[in-house]
Amino acid sequence: MADEKTTQAKTTKETTDNTETTETTRRNFLKYAWVALGAVALGEGALVTYQFFAPKASEGEFGGVFNAGLVDDYPPGSVTPFNAGRFYLVRQEDGGFLALYRKCTHLGCAVPWDQAEGKFICPCHASAFEADGEVLNPPAPRPLDRFPITINENGEILVDTGSAIQRDHPHADDAIYA
Repeated sequence: MADEKTTQAKTTKETTDNTETTETTRRNFLKYAWVALGAVALGEGALVTYQFFAPKASEGEFGGVFNAGLVDDYPPGSVTPFNAGRFYLVRQEDGGFLALYRKCTHLGCAVPWDQAEGKFICPCHASAFEADGEVLNPPAPRPLDRFPITINENGEILVDTGSAIQRDHPHADDAIYA
């Protein structure tokens, strides 16, 4: 009988111990709450970091792809500015297309097209560029950068402003033909 009481007491104590371990104490609750809040803060920090470094290019904005319209909309010898895309679409006399970045290769100033003189002239340091981007007047060290152009099956000109192509000299194969 004494063994029976001892066994019953042990069982009661084990049950009580099990109940105590499953019961959440204030200390454990606060510990888990801080861990959860830390995980949420870490997740938010990772999301903000990703959004900061992720490319924000979308169609029709600088860094994305621009639909410049149809090939027939541009007469030979024309230079058309695309301010939102930060480039000029140049239709050469022979029918080729160039998309030139409007940033000067000297110090990064915005270079406007001077229709009267038929060239790009940097307002900061007087660098001048031909219609194909070639340097006419230093201090610019190289020609204007260009953007890749594709012409789709519908005759639409697509300019990808996501990656500027640096070049030492303009080449005949820089132009894209329809």
